[in-house]
Amino acid sequence: MGADGVMPERRSNGGPSLLDRAYDWHDRLVANPRFQAFAQTFWLTRPIARRRAKELFDLAGGFIHSQVLLACVRLRLLDMVRAEPLPAEILCARAGLPPEAGRRLLEAAVGLRLLRRRGGALGLGTLGAALLGNPAALAMIEHHPLLYDDLADPVAAFSRGRGGGSLARYWGYAEAATPGELPEARTGPYTELMAASQPLVARQVLDAYPLGRHRTLLDVGGGGGAFLAAVRERAPQLGLMLFDLPAVAAKARAVLPEAGAGAVAIHEGDFTRDPLPRGADVISLVRIAHDHDDAVVLGLLRAIRAALPEDGTLLLAEPMAGTPGLGTLDAYFAVYLHALGTGRLRSAAELTDLLAQAGFGPVRRVRTAMPLLTGLLVATAH
Repeated sequence: MGADGVMPERRSNGGPSLLDRAYDWHDRLVANPRFQAFAQTFWLTRPIARRRAKELFDLAGGFIHSQVLLACVRLRLLDMVRAEPLPAEILCARAGLPPEAGRRLLEAAVGLRLLRRRGGALGLGTLGAALLGNPAALAMIEHHPLLYDDLADPVAAFSRGRGGGSLARYWGYAEAATPGELPEARTGPYTELMAASQPLVARQVLDAYPLGRHRTLLDVGGGGGAFLAAVRERAPQLGLMLFDLPAVAAKARAVLPEAGAGAVAIHEGDFTRDPLPRGADVISLVRIAHDHDDAVVLGLLRAIRAALPEDGTLLLAEPMAGTPGLGTLDAYFAVYLHALGTGRLRSAAELTDLLAQAGFGPVRRVRTAMPLLTGLLVATAH
């Protein structure tokens, strides 16, 4: 196995390839304590050694970072300094924290760039300011304690197999045999959390793919309709349809008129069992596929193909594995979806293969401004 955790290629005769031998040499060298001591002092390797040491420290201390972040969000510390910097003692008093313990938390928040020292006071740091402008991230941070609970003993979490914990119970459909029968109490938290992040995702999709060329859009698994509300602002002439579980569809009926989405044809059903409504020449599947296993996704893609006319279009939008520079995204979803008990993050190539099996023709990957939020594949029915 190579330094990146991927099994290197082997020559056709079974022997190690040049890349394989290079990885082996690199791994032995970097793991050697004498080389590590040399690398820390030699001028050419010293910057690399320092960078690697920081990366390892961040890995080891990452659980502290996440808990400091959660504490700052739950205590609304960032909101307190949104308008103006405040002294530490005032922040501690407003947060209800003992002065000494509160100062420790504030120091940690400064170190993580959530807060910044401003003279004798504390104001927003670079990451704190960015976080306040991202309601989707704030909602996910508040939701993460479910995942922390599942990972309290990580060895046990991976030894017992997928799901079965707090996160799977929160996502009602994850372990439900008949998702279509779930009441609103089981689907509501999921719908609300997705609605918080949907406007950011919608912006990425709609900036990358103008919908003006189409007549009618069907959003499958559309939740409370946040994506369709964003579509209405961009393409007011477009006919809109939504398909989701009965309890979720009822939520959409109540929310969409208030969101100014106008007339939306809302259809109830379970896409793992029921056919999709016809009449749309473009169908969107936004952050749905990665929550489900291959058999379910393939069945859904076939149902979408059956609902589309010839030359109809599918927009498949979600984070994608193997995106350059986003290895931490792969790590996050590998663990999150393990705890959820269903689904996996797929590469663009894997999704393209599933689309081909479902009867789609040309598939092209469309660049989005923030691939961390979502990638986009555009597939044509044939």
